[in-house]
Amino acid sequence: MEYSINKLSNMSGVSTRTLRYYDEIDLLKPARVASSGYRIYGEAQVDTLQQILFYKELDFSLEDIKKLLSTPAFDREHAFANHLTALQNKRARLDRLILTVTKSLATMKGEITMSDTEKFEGFKQTLIEENEQNFGAEIRAKYGDALIDESNAKLKGLTQEQYDEGECLRVAFEETLKSAFDTGDPAGALAQEACELHKQWLCVYYPRYSKEYHMGLGEMYLADERFKVNYEKLASGCTAFLRDAINVYCGK
Repeated sequence: MEYSINKLSNMSGVSTRTLRYYDEIDLLKPARVASSGYRIYGEAQVDTLQQILFYKELDFSLEDIKKLLSTPAFDREHAFANHLTALQNKRARLDRLILTVTKSLATMKGEITMSDTEKFEGFKQTLIEENEQNFGAEIRAKYGDALIDESNAKLKGLTQEQYDEGECLRVAFEETLKSAFDTGDPAGALAQEACELHKQWLCVYYPRYSKEYHMGLGEMYLADERFKVNYEKLASGCTAFLRDAINVYCGK
């Protein structure tokens, strides 16, 4: 079956303006353009639009969606299976947060008593699952299940004060790293101070610190774009600088 741009817009809830934009950026081209100049969409384009909307629901950028859909290895059935798993995980996270809010409201009304630990269980479990989804395969392969399971257990057991301390250390580390990068010297005092803050931050969450582990993280930050982007936001080349500084800190 074929659809005009207006019919596809009405059916999908995607505005005609957005559909035209998808055409302009080569994300969703019409099957053909009629002699009248109207865009005509077929079943394949309907399926592609559905795929785009699934990825957008999972917070993928249009650029990333375009790359995924255009790769020769793209498997629609496999993608749908991944969508289902991701959405189920998202629903589970929302259910936990809803439960936390519900219990918090009941506590405010005096209907139940909620411990301080309970107030943050949902948030910490969500963080664990997001880390597992985004990086679990890589870090488990590199460091083993035992260490990652211990790390997750330690995170779940953190008090709010310990969690806040970790966040303060992270902010201080990133600010110091940025200042150190501006000096251009990974062996300098400022860079080594950043590495010490990085170690303290790691020790909040990870149960078994070692120099080898620290240096391995530096290499992984640089090799994996998903980690690298966090430090490239501070400055272009900052990830390599951090890796070098960590190696100096650990005596390599």
